[in-house]
Amino acid sequence: MGRRMTLAPDNIASSIGWELFSHDADVGVRGFGATVAEAFEGAALALTAVITDARIEPNTRVDVACEAPDIELLLVEWLNAIIYEMAVRHMIFGRFAVEIEDTRLRGTLWGEPADPKRHAPVCEPKGATYTALRVVQDDDGFWSASCVVDV
Repeated sequence: MGRRMTLAPDNIASSIGWELFSHDADVGVRGFGATVAEAFEGAALALTAVITDARIEPNTRVDVACEAPDIELLLVEWLNAIIYEMAVRHMIFGRFAVEIEDTRLRGTLWGEPADPKRHAPVCEPKGATYTALRVVQDDDGFWSASCVVDV
C-alpha cells in the first residue's frame, strides 16, 4: 500500500495529503495537513481511495456534524459519518471540507451516486476503528490523523 497523494484545486497550493497503510485484513487511512481539519480532510480522501481510484464528481453536497470527548475519537466519528452517508445515500464522496471547534466537527461532503461500472469499487468500508488511532502534531506543526478501517 503506501500510496500518497496531495490534491488541490487548479493552481491552489494545498498541504492536505493522504496515504493508506496495511493492517492485517483491514486497511489504515492517514491524512496530513497544516491544520487538524486538513488532516481530517486527508483521512477522508484516503477513505475514498480504499474504495476506488475513479474520479468522483462533486455533484451533490451533504452536510454532517459530529462530536466526541477528544480529537482522536472525533476522527473515528467523522470517518463513520462518511461511511454512514455513503451507505444510506448510495453515494461516493471525493471532496471534503472540515471545520473543527474543540471536539465538535462540521463537515461537508461532495460526491455523486455510486456507479459500480464507473467507480469499480474494490471494497466497502464497514467502519472506522480505534486500532492505530492517532491524531498528532509534529515538531514542525504539521498534523496527521490515522486509524484502521474495517473493510
